[in-house]
Amino acid sequence: MPRFDLSPAELHDYRPTIAEPADFDEFWQRTLAESRAVAQPAERTRIETPLTLVDVYDLSFSGFGGDRVRAWFVVPAGTTGPLPTIVEYNGYNGGRGLPHERLAWVASGYAWAFMDTRAQGSGWGTGGATPDPHGTGPSVAGFMTRGIHDPEQYYYRRVFTDAALLIDAVRSFPEVDSDRIAVTGTSQGGGLAIAAAGLTSGLVGVMPDVPFLCHFERAVGLTDSDPYQEIVRYLSVHRDAVEQTFTTLSYFDGANFAARADAPAFYSVALMDPVCPPSTVYAAANHHRGGAEVMEYPFNQHEGGLGIHWQRQAAWMAARLA
Repeated sequence: MPRFDLSPAELHDYRPTIAEPADFDEFWQRTLAESRAVAQPAERTRIETPLTLVDVYDLSFSGFGGDRVRAWFVVPAGTTGPLPTIVEYNGYNGGRGLPHERLAWVASGYAWAFMDTRAQGSGWGTGGATPDPHGTGPSVAGFMTRGIHDPEQYYYRRVFTDAALLIDAVRSFPEVDSDRIAVTGTSQGGGLAIAAAGLTSGLVGVMPDVPFLCHFERAVGLTDSDPYQEIVRYLSVHRDAVEQTFTTLSYFDGANFAARADAPAFYSVALMDPVCPPSTVYAAANHHRGGAEVMEYPFNQHEGGLGIHWQRQAAWMAARLA
């Protein structure tokens, strides 16, 4: 895939005006307040695994509307005092999988929580465990257009709320230092990390890796890759729904959450990425309220920096905590 987006110099200065509803803040304050009002305490069950150097907990917490959402919570074995904590979100249509699949943060001395994305988990990996009990109107296969006719009904209203309320849950744990929580994720997980950071105060850092769900109006018209193409297919049939579709999406644009995220950020971007075009990543990073450093991978597609980038994230986190 050759470079197809703006030049690197143009990307560095790319700070477009992003459509933002007048009631954006009220919408999200009300959404979170309604879900917190019906939240029940998180439940943790220690489970036996072959992993002798970590303690693994099957976590269930209250997400959107009180729905129970699953996650993993893992700490170094024998942890009793508070640790810096990483809350991580997953890529599109992946589930929480199995706890041994992602141990790098715990092996580095952090507590770690990994959210199961409701209704997802059947596209790759080793599965998910959280249903989405809410219905939807007409939609294209996938998740991008579920409930897109109305921001109140849109699928990502539920998922973004889950992402923020997971942070509420882990802040209550004795192993977690509530003043040293960072959020991260790749692709969809990066978009969820940005949303969670925009909805939550007091985080120590945000690490969106090749984030999805940013600058919808540009992404939908620029890339021919899924998942953004789900929206294109929807609008090719629902020809009279263009204005309402982009109105709904404006409540969920990562750039609008980035503009409210007060924690410093470390973004990654791949300049040949056909799934999350570089300009959409820079649109969020250049709006990030807490300031953002961007690590570029000039010759990579949506895989980004992989293990090299995790090493850079770990160094960035160590510097933040120092």
